[in-house]
Amino acid sequence: MDIQRQDSLAASAVMSPGFLWLLLAIAAGLAFFAPGLAYLWQEWQTPEYSHGPLIPLISGYLFLRQLKTVPAHTGVVSDRWPGAVLMGVGLLIGAAGILGRIDQVIAYGLILWVGGLVLTSFGWKRGRGLWPPVVHLAFMLPLPGLFYWKVSIALQFISSELGVAIIRLMDISVFLDGNIIDLGVWKLHVAEACSGLRYLFPIMSFTYIFAVLYQGPIWIRAVLLLAAIPIAVVMNSIRIGFIGVIVNSYGIEHAEGFMHFFEGWVVFLLCILAMIGLARAMQRLSGDRRSFAEVLDLDLSGLGEMAARVRDIRPSGALVGMSVVFAVATIVMHSPLVRPKPPEIEREPFALFPRALGPEGEWRGTLRPDLSPAIAEILKADDYFSAGYVRPGAAAPVDLFIAWYRDQTKGGIHSPEICIPGSGWEMSAITQTEIMVETGSQSMMIPVNRAIIQKGLERQLVYFWFELSGRRLTSDYAAKAWLVWDALRHGRTDGALVRLITPMPAGEPEVDADARLSEMIGVAMPQLDRFIEMSRE
Repeated sequence: MDIQRQDSLAASAVMSPGFLWLLLAIAAGLAFFAPGLAYLWQEWQTPEYSHGPLIPLISGYLFLRQLKTVPAHTGVVSDRWPGAVLMGVGLLIGAAGILGRIDQVIAYGLILWVGGLVLTSFGWKRGRGLWPPVVHLAFMLPLPGLFYWKVSIALQFISSELGVAIIRLMDISVFLDGNIIDLGVWKLHVAEACSGLRYLFPIMSFTYIFAVLYQGPIWIRAVLLLAAIPIAVVMNSIRIGFIGVIVNSYGIEHAEGFMHFFEGWVVFLLCILAMIGLARAMQRLSGDRRSFAEVLDLDLSGLGEMAARVRDIRPSGALVGMSVVFAVATIVMHSPLVRPKPPEIEREPFALFPRALGPEGEWRGTLRPDLSPAIAEILKADDYFSAGYVRPGAAAPVDLFIAWYRDQTKGGIHSPEICIPGSGWEMSAITQTEIMVETGSQSMMIPVNRAIIQKGLERQLVYFWFELSGRRLTSDYAAKAWLVWDALRHGRTDGALVRLITPMPAGEPEVDADARLSEMIGVAMPQLDRFIEMSRE
């Protein structure tokens, strides 16, 4: 009899109007955010974000668990409007990403839509306590490219320093040059794959879950959350240190097997064990003598009953209205009229860039060797130019490098302030300034980032800037902001980086090196537009 009653309740829940409208809202939302979902799936194929598919499943478990604390529906729910507002904000953000063809922005709107859907379904008073599973969904989002590279480079430096310290503890002579660990015969490059990010993101997700399930003082939860970063970095540094020891003792071929074995889930599991050990130590420190099973709320009972509570969801103006709005928005926003194909970009390839610059062709250029496959994979430029130019009577040559990107939403420009230190150069504080440039018949002011880099006794002067939307920008953050605006306005996401470097011979005043770079910019500037295609109007 009880079984028949439960089946009847389940059937009524499935067929209830509220549940059907909820299904429609979910279907319409997923269709609207489809490009963002496709972007997430693609990013989840990379080692750093391979944990992504697990995040929605874990959030679903947290949701059902948290739902136990939410009282059952007892009457009319009149506070659904905050959820509708939040869904509307998610709609606007998603629409901006769709129009601008920036799928990462669409994925951000998806998280807000989920939060709004929860509040719309349960109301503000009952639904606001369900925030932990919604916030956990943020761990499935990749970092924006700009922040990813800045964080990655910073973690590389830390991992390199700690790794070298571990090698020296083994009484091995080692020298660190930027991100290059020099063991004499062997040199190890601590690349972005060794930054620790591939452990950091899943560890942060795990510690968040741990903190939600932990039944103890808030300060322990906070420490666990903050400890995720140092644990991941230290564990990765230990891995790098042991790789250095193995290379020094047995050769690079033996280290390759160690790297493959310890670069994935093994290090992740070691991080988990370290996190559990830290939790136990703090638990003992607080005087809590409960067992670990008692500390963590891992009760899985009643989840099916919580899932059946969809019968609590009743049709409402907010739920019905937002379902219809998202259904219409999906049809409109994904139509060819609203989201046409990006315009064709007319530009000449850098293979045609002049090797002789200046009125008399006095600046003569020699192409640099092609970038190595590893560096080219990191750069991910659609076209690039690298050449050294010399002029008779000039104290030193000028290296001109230009990288052009057809679509910056797939990675985009990497600032030299990220890349140069990784090659062992020390970079002084970057200053943003304007320089006067003579381009034949006219003079113009060019904004540039100016820095002096040094390696040992060798010093070089660097200028660089970003070309975007007819603008020359010195801030990579401003470049990203304008990228979003121009994507919405023109459907264009292309751009370029221009970088010039000249050596500074011993005793040469900085003003002479500045004049050399300014002269080079003056003779190169008239050529840039046809290779970068700056005009968007």
